[in-house]
Amino acid sequence: MLFRNILVYIDSSESAMIAAMHAILIAKETDAKLTALYVVDTKSVGDLLKARIFVDAEKDLYEEDLKGDAQRYLRQVSRLAERKGFEIETETLSGSVSHEVRDYIKSHDVDLLVLGGIRDIRSRRDEMLSESDRLLRTASCPVLLVRDDSDIWESFEEE
Repeated sequence: MLFRNILVYIDSSESAMIAAMHAILIAKETDAKLTALYVVDTKSVGDLLKARIFVDAEKDLYEEDLKGDAQRYLRQVSRLAERKGFEIETETLSGSVSHEVRDYIKSHDVDLLVLGGIRDIRSRRDEMLSESDRLLRTASCPVLLVRDDSDIWESFEEE
């Protein structure tokens, strides 16, 4: 078996959904366990609080909204897997995205990380803040970067 334990990182982007479709097809083909992980970025929210962009009450409401987003996106991924007759585990963590994903990879013996396409980098600051880019460079396992492509939609619908 090529892969035993695949992790797909989900955020609130279309490219993450495309990556999830691709991961479902790979996991089904290789009979691997598949987990979809959404990390609520509480580190960035905390940074906004420190910079006085948020007050405590706003921070709590914003974090609740982010947790709701996580559940919606993970339900959507679960429905995609269900359409393919495949079982997927979902998990939500909170903290620094890259730190939480790297820790999850190590503690769960993940042997493939699947990421959605990296968004256009418009500045050095964007590059420094890109969690997918950071994960691509620092993950301790092989990483599959799934580019936004209509072929994946077609492949997913065909199978």
